Amino acid sequence: MRRLMLLGAAVLASCGSTTPEVREPAPPRRVTITIVGTNDLHGHVGALPVLAGYVSALRELRAQDGAVVLLDGGDMFQGTLESNLLEGAPVVEAYDAIGYDAVTIGNHEFDYGPVGERVTPTEPGDDPRGALLARAAQARYPFLAANLRTREGSPIEWANVQTAVLLERAGIQIGVIGVTTEDTLSTTNAANVSDLSMAPTVEAITHEAQALRARGAALVLVAAHAGGRCAEHDDPHDLTSCEADQEIFEVANALAPGTVDAIVAGHTHQAVSHFVHGIPIVESYSYGRAFGRVDLVVDPDEGVVDVTVHPPQDLCVSGSVDEVCTPGTYEGHAIAADPAVAAIIAPAVANAADQRARPLGVTIVGGPIEAIRETECSLGNLFTDLMRASRGTDAALTNGGGLRADLPAGPLTYGSLYTASPFDNASAIVRMTRAELEAMIEDNLRQTGSFYSLSGLRATARCEGGALRAHVTRDDGAAIADDATLTVATTDFLATGTDAHFEALRAREGAVTLEHGVMVREEMARVLEARGGELTPLGLFDPSAPRVRYEGTRPLTCP
Repeated sequence: MRRLMLLGAAVLASCGSTTPEVREPAPPRRVTITIVGTNDLHGHVGALPVLAGYVSALRELRAQDGAVVLLDGGDMFQGTLESNLLEGAPVVEAYDAIGYDAVTIGNHEFDYGPVGERVTPTEPGDDPRGALLARAAQARYPFLAANLRTREGSPIEWANVQTAVLLERAGIQIGVIGVTTEDTLSTTNAANVSDLSMAPTVEAITHEAQALRARGAALVLVAAHAGGRCAEHDDPHDLTSCEADQEIFEVANALAPGTVDAIVAGHTHQAVSHFVHGIPIVESYSYGRAFGRVDLVVDPDEGVVDVTVHPPQDLCVSGSVDEVCTPGTYEGHAIAADPAVAAIIAPAVANAADQRARPLGVTIVGGPIEAIRETECSLGNLFTDLMRASRGTDAALTNGGGLRADLPAGPLTYGSLYTASPFDNASAIVRMTRAELEAMIEDNLRQTGSFYSLSGLRATARCEGGALRAHVTRDDGAAIADDATLTVATTDFLATGTDAHFEALRAREGAVTLEHGVMVREEMARVLEARGGELTPLGLFDPSAPRVRYEGTRPLTCP
């Protein structure tokens, strides 16, 4: 009986107790944010269904412990018939379907100019950025541009174009800033950006990062159309294969520690998967070949507690994203092209197919006609020959940056020409003296980067009296009088750009004529069709007899 009484008392005491049960606090939930970065697609929409397959696998991987943030480092549209014929619209539609979170504006986003066939404003009411703004308005994700300014220095105010955006993924506040290379205004059609200016990139990132942190951002990411170059990707901490003077590395080194947590880079068409000044940076070649990935483990109390930088992930283990791609497996998933994204791009692919296959009546024999940006090459010589023939000028000049792909051996099609020359440049005729052209060639040889290809004339450069001097003659070696005026066919990109020599020529009345209705590529195609026959690489460029002769390698210096 006593035992039952004691048991009952214990039960009553338990039921009536107000003492709370003591429990150990649950550990904070750590979240993994996987950043996927793409860059420099340049209209290669054929890569996007396969990319979507990889992104789906990563989203499934992160479904239980975090989220995926998908960013693009710019130069999305310009470069293929599939994209260019519709001024980038298929890219935006596919990016929407894949679920991009934000993109940054690259220098080539300005190339299309106004909506429609004109690539620069020529009629009253033409908006020099009409096509770009149409793509921004179409997108369901933000376009970012933190260091673009009006000419007066104010932030730009364009619909769906922001300096930065604050996202929430898996309960984590994530800020994303977009910037573009400080060379943007000199690496696109100048007429489309003449009313803009650039703020220093580091200053813009720092300002936006501080504002995002103040709004509660636990992570700050940057999508930058500014890039680097690394040859090896085995160890993300080993920078010995990286070129230290690259723009995004200089930006990373100038940022205060803790300003940003990761950078998706672009512009240089190279690869990076490294820590620079403590910041993980990924860049993944170009044309949709690969994507970059950074995994950030975030603790609600401690912040970022672990970072993994992955090497660039090629989309295809065999084949090409533009042809037949075999994706293989990734994170335990067999990757397949996303049929919904494939259906989105199908009309653009069909729209371009007939034009791509059009024969130009010319056959290339003896190997491909090569595009080399930094030196004289067979493609640069061919293009300048065609430009000169189409306009009937004394000479022609073009820049190596406009040579985008080799012309393959065999019957030449319009599609191959378009891939090699994807920019919708208008023709320009420039009138200059021999001395002005010689000074232009001298300056180009003193620099690295884009080489000036020449047709109709020959140049020899050597050191004389401690200074580099170029001497220009006719093709046959005949001298050119000091007071002679040379007519030179070139592109509106060069004629309206920031080259100091062209700037000086524009200041002289009648020296520069822009032929807005004459597209350089279409004129080259017309000349090829009329000419027919065969082309050989050696017939266009003989290394033993270059059109621009000099000793050594650029940049040339004289003792």
